[in-house]
Amino acid sequence: MKRTHIIAIVIIAVAIGMLVGSLYDSSTYADLKEALAEPGEEFHVVGTLDRSQPIVYEPSLNASLTTFTMRDLNGLSCTVHLAKAKPQDLERSERIVLIGSANASGEFEARDMLMKCPSKYNEEHAIEG
Repeated sequence: MKRTHIIAIVIIAVAIGMLVGSLYDSSTYADLKEALAEPGEEFHVVGTLDRSQPIVYEPSLNASLTTFTMRDLNGLSCTVHLAKAKPQDLERSERIVLIGSANASGEFEARDMLMKCPSKYNEEHAIEG
């Protein structure tokens, strides 16, 4: 075998390994009912911030903890412990996607969060129209 063939086979094997590894590590989308039914299993949960409940972020006690309540798309609400500082514009978010797992207490331990905020372009377009 030529040296270039061996290098190509090694590159293909590494690519396949990375693909299999990323599939194994990926979590699935679920609602809060599913996530709470399987504590410790990682899920992506889509919902909205429950604005009737307080957002607790006390950086003097723990700068990497934000606690709030989220309501999923089916209306079920749950206390969320986000292992990050309070995201800017959390209160303005239209939708949030939590990445994490439920704990045995029935709360969601999020390691990351994605937010969909109102677009400034939509607001400008509404003003023009």
